Amino acid sequence: MNSEIASDQRQFETVVKMLSEAHATSVVGDKLPLYNTWAENYEKDLVVLDYRAPSHVADIISSHFTGDREAAVVLDVACGTGLVAKTMKQIGFKHFVGIDGSQCMLEVAEKKGLYEELKLCVLLKEPIPVQKGSFDVVVMCGALVVDHVGVSVVRELADVCKPGGLVCMTCRHGQDNMEYKASLERELKQMAEEGLWSCVVVREEEKWSKLVTGAGDSYRPGSAYLYKKL
Repeated sequence: MNSEIASDQRQFETVVKMLSEAHATSVVGDKLPLYNTWAENYEKDLVVLDYRAPSHVADIISSHFTGDREAAVVLDVACGTGLVAKTMKQIGFKHFVGIDGSQCMLEVAEKKGLYEELKLCVLLKEPIPVQKGSFDVVVMCGALVVDHVGVSVVRELADVCKPGGLVCMTCRHGQDNMEYKASLERELKQMAEEGLWSCVVVREEEKWSKLVTGAGDSYRPGSAYLYKKL
């Protein structure tokens, strides 16, 4: 094994370790020290996993948003270091507000100069700190997963979106997340039946990110959900 391959393998093993620790507790607040520690290397590590969710989000929004992208205001919930805003800027969006529970993640995001405002918020422990009905697009990419943020947060996402605006959410597949995914989809459907929003499209992607089992170039699938606020 040459040094480059060995280095890649060590980095992959490091990413697997970080993800395992992130899923080791179901208490969101207990994860924050880990994410604070991870912030500086977070994006580099996601490259190792070929994490494609932000690109899928940008693509699905680009396909269905019909308003003025340069004027639209996007709320990026669980924004992390700003991968979604970076990707959406490439398709014409310019105004972003970001929310995350990790202060260090927000500090990395701030350095990018993409966000007009960044807010610290531990989701579901406190309400999303923005005015209701004030955003043209609301995005939550990556945090709707078992042992992270409970599915009830999607009601808050709908609350802060403007009538006629779009809410885009993601959820990865995998045996450990199937029960959560089913619960999420029940909640999304229930909200549609209540007349809070309507489903625009659900898109399943086979290549969401690489598996963290060391299985070569195997990928896990994931889903992106796009809803229109009524």
